[in-house]
Amino acid sequence: MKAIKLHLGLLLIGILMSSCYTEVILEDEFIEESGFNTAQVLQSFDLWYIDINETTGNGEVPFLQRAFTISFDNGNVYANNNIAGLGKTGNGYGIQIGYFNAFPGTLEIDHDVDGRWLLDVFAVNGNTLELYDSNSNTSYYLRGYQLNRFDFDLVFYDNIKYLLQEYDVWEKTYTSEVGALNEFDRENFLQFFESGQDDVFKSSIDPVGSAINNLQWDYEGVYTVYDVENDETLKTLTLGYDFMGNDYFELYVINDSTIELYHPSSGTVYRFKGRGYIQYLKSDKTLDGKKRKKTINPVMQVKRSRE
Repeated sequence: MKAIKLHLGLLLIGILMSSCYTEVILEDEFIEESGFNTAQVLQSFDLWYIDINETTGNGEVPFLQRAFTISFDNGNVYANNNIAGLGKTGNGYGIQIGYFNAFPGTLEIDHDVDGRWLLDVFAVNGNTLELYDSNSNTSYYLRGYQLNRFDFDLVFYDNIKYLLQEYDVWEKTYTSEVGALNEFDRENFLQFFESGQDDVFKSSIDPVGSAINNLQWDYEGVYTVYDVENDETLKTLTLGYDFMGNDYFELYVINDSTIELYHPSSGTVYRFKGRGYIQYLKSDKTLDGKKRKKTINPVMQVKRSRE
């Protein structure tokens, strides 16, 4: 670590609390003096956004790896681990994931699943902290925001890939009458998940209304979510089918549990509803948790074809 240990005290508190858009004032400085001051720094913003792409080191802190935001309030720790419900769950703070204590320059977190962790706390600038895990030599960078200044929509659309993985299955509930017949008309269920380094989907032609546990998956392939150049709210989706190549859709989010897929080549609109919501941390089957990876969506140069 290149950080310099300094006695920052309440001066740092004032710097951090002055604005969530303060430019660089301090560089890699260790928050020391007292546990009280460290706690004040951690609580100076409502939300800390975890910029996963800025993480350094080869290890991981599981609860930071799966969270989009983390908050500290009177000894309690809250996190937004899911994209579904982002901005609404816990009035924007997410769910409680454990408890914290603050010591000079050190944060102790007792996580409900991952246990006890000791992390060093460094001030990078007026609204950015570094949490450093010395056991794995890994650093996470957190940017502070007040709740009413945080762009939940931007985080939501940047992480649509994870929304697709937060339900056991997506069931087709609507197919437009307008549109040419095509192979995808037969697909009634989709499932999205990670497998190794790939984002994988399965599809099923079982009848709508079938029990999730009884579904027979007819196909498995790789899917990709794309950003669209000059269109921040439009995402596109390709499903890799061997027998018909990459099927391409415009992806629209109706609400936290409903998506629309527009199929430009046929002009058909499909609507899918999520079944079996997976709340990370609270679900026994996800004790290992969803882990975010360093990713940047590839960019597709297309024009929105559905208004």
